Amino acid sequence: MTVRQGWTGRFFEDFQVGDVYQHPLGRTVTETDNTWFTLLTMNTSQMHFNAEYAARSEFGRPLVVSTLTLAIAVGQSVTDLTQNAFANLGWDDISLPHPVFAGDTLYSESLVLEKRESGSRPHAGIVTVRTRTLNQDGKQVCAFKRTFYVYKRGAEQVEGIFPVAATPLSLPDGADA
Repeated sequence: MTVRQGWTGRFFEDFQVGDVYQHPLGRTVTETDNTWFTLLTMNTSQMHFNAEYAARSEFGRPLVVSTLTLAIAVGQSVTDLTQNAFANLGWDDISLPHPVFAGDTLYSESLVLEKRESGSRPHAGIVTVRTRTLNQDGKQVCAFKRTFYVYKRGAEQVEGIFPVAATPLSLPDGADA
């Protein structure tokens, strides 16, 4: 048997200014997601969890709380951008130009704007991206600029994390490799 390493994410050296990453996972937002997130974050705006209250608004129904939209957008980008990051340095220019409702499916993509070596951490670099999130109709629902520290390839902090098993993984008796 051959052990093949799974996706380990990008390192500082892998980022190139001008590259666009279309993050692979779409996410349909549910009413439960919205209610739980408002409760978890102590957001008391009834616009997010009271259908009767929201029905009186220009939208006619509850809005998905904007910080959930932002959280999903950031989460969708982790696979491509920050699997090997160790600190966010900032989010800037956040915009939410179109409402999100329960049942909308969100997709995000990111453009690499800048990258530079860290002056204080030789094992890392700093990358800045612009991320935008689209709904199923292609309408932009969120956009922001994000800057983060990301490890360089071979940094000791990311080496040897997977534990060594006491016994090897093997096929069942009689199975062919």
